[in-house]
Amino acid sequence: MLSEGHTGGRQEDHPVRATQQDGSYPRPMLCREQWTCLDGSWQFAHDDADVGLAERWFDSPAADPFARTVKVPYPPESPASGVGDRGIHPVVWYRRAIAHDALVPAGRDSQRVLIHFGAVDYRAQVWFDGQLVASHVGGQTPFTADVSDVMAAGAGEHVLVVRAEDAPGDPEQPRGKQDWRDKPHGIWYERTTGIWQTVWAETVAPDHVADIAWIPDLGAAVVRGEITLAKAPGTALELRIEIRLAGEILAEQSVRVTGKTSTIHVTIEALRNGQDRARLQWTPENPTLLDVAVVLRVPESGLVLDSLVSYFGLRTVSVGGGCFQLNGQSYYLRAVLNQGYRPQTHLATLGAAELRAEVELTKAMGFNTVRIHQKAEDPRFLFWADRLGLLVWAETAAAYQFSAAAAELLVTEWMELVRRDRSHPAIAVWVPLNESWGVPDIASSPAQQKFALALASLTRALDLTRPVVSNEGWEHVDSDILGVHDYTVDAERLRARYAGRQAALDAVLSPHGPQGRRPILSAAQAQKFLDGDAPLMITEFGGISRSSADDAWGYATAGSDSEYATLLRELFDAVRASTQVTGFCYTQFRDTAQETNGLLFADGTAKLPVESIREIVTGVKDGATAEAGSTFGWPG
Repeated sequence: MLSEGHTGGRQEDHPVRATQQDGSYPRPMLCREQWTCLDGSWQFAHDDADVGLAERWFDSPAADPFARTVKVPYPPESPASGVGDRGIHPVVWYRRAIAHDALVPAGRDSQRVLIHFGAVDYRAQVWFDGQLVASHVGGQTPFTADVSDVMAAGAGEHVLVVRAEDAPGDPEQPRGKQDWRDKPHGIWYERTTGIWQTVWAETVAPDHVADIAWIPDLGAAVVRGEITLAKAPGTALELRIEIRLAGEILAEQSVRVTGKTSTIHVTIEALRNGQDRARLQWTPENPTLLDVAVVLRVPESGLVLDSLVSYFGLRTVSVGGGCFQLNGQSYYLRAVLNQGYRPQTHLATLGAAELRAEVELTKAMGFNTVRIHQKAEDPRFLFWADRLGLLVWAETAAAYQFSAAAAELLVTEWMELVRRDRSHPAIAVWVPLNESWGVPDIASSPAQQKFALALASLTRALDLTRPVVSNEGWEHVDSDILGVHDYTVDAERLRARYAGRQAALDAVLSPHGPQGRRPILSAAQAQKFLDGDAPLMITEFGGISRSSADDAWGYATAGSDSEYATLLRELFDAVRASTQVTGFCYTQFRDTAQETNGLLFADGTAKLPVESIREIVTGVKDGATAEAGSTFGWPG
């Protein structure tokens, strides 16, 4: 299996099946056998005076500023980084030496050397051997530097330098829940500056596969592969695709390609058989994944230029009949809000084991869905969600101000995220905006309403296979799911508010919704709800704290374990009792900084026995699963 935390060496033992790698591969949808992890100890410097560029810190500075050491990929504010400086430092620098043999193994001198960055918050510049090789804007999205043409000839060692700029006071920059003050307050947390996802390298042929996306069409018994090549213009090559379920070959196809982008339709005959389709479909209860092997070669000689593995899941998600639908059947979403923020690493993660444990614990507590809040999570989390079976509402970090510049930054990053993640079967819903963050005057501003409308339309243009929420929580203009945030902690009031059709209509069509914001802004959105085309879900509720600390924050506080259990049970029972609500999302998975309203304490310890939480969440007792009393997870 692929190992994790390896620094500077080669990964030689990549498994044939992408679905069976150990979760450490940084780009799970496009895996190659050999890669070099560049995480670990780097030289580090703050640049509060922003003099590094003028003094050429990227190229043998006269006075070496890199006096500290940071452990990548942990942000320097975090304890895991070894720096742990939580002050405001808008500009940071990284540097590390890399042995030539670690980047270019024997026999591969003619290949391209690519250095990949999973995420650097927020603006990044990269130098290699003193030459600028990449610039990138966007704190959550990956980018790549091709360093092949700037490698110092004959060098036994190379130098990689990164400058990151992250301005806490810039309201146009998408920051999510990172605080702009010296210390965290309210619902905002410690900052994550600079590198916070894996840095890694690989060698590839000049002609190679650069990107892959898989779009299944169960009705047509086809999976559509959208493949982007890096290749010389005019060259004709052959792509061979083989799809397997474990050792069973389901489909194979070879096509001749001449352009840089190709769309390949691969027929999976087994999908034409109803029983086989049921066996092959992906669900949280049965997360079947299909492995793909892709080979790029020269047609005449058969010379292999590139070889990689990928995977996908056969499933459809949609809305209809007033419900969320999975594979054409109504499916009740039991979701939990996860901030993706961890005490030791902030927005980063300790690695594959931690991410797998989060998915496993989420499922063990009775949830079939997670809503990642105000961030785009590490793709390795999505791998475990795919493999273990957990639906994901995919969100992004918001800006705090609306302007043309802020809109451009958000749109650019959002497009990159949709492109990065669209092949993951676990992702069920796209959420580009939440609670009017970044569009604070949307209720009265036609421009901000148009922006939300445009974001929803743009998302559908990029991916028509998933529901889109135009503004999660309230002030919807064009959402496929009507998510309402309701932090009423009186269970009887919550039950009565959504008890029947008329009560739900009164709540949703009110000019003052449960949180004091108008749930629906447009007549078209109201009609979608009235027609049952936009199902109603309570997508944030609860928020009960179990802490007596002075700075603890929640919507209600329980003074004992028994009181906590009673409050939880009453709220979950009230939401599930509604015939109008077709899914929910509880706030939240884990205590996060001063926001102590998680089902887990900050260290990951459950506040109640996990079996008790599962019973409360599902409403099913005596160890039965939530699915036992109903179809596809609907409350029985």
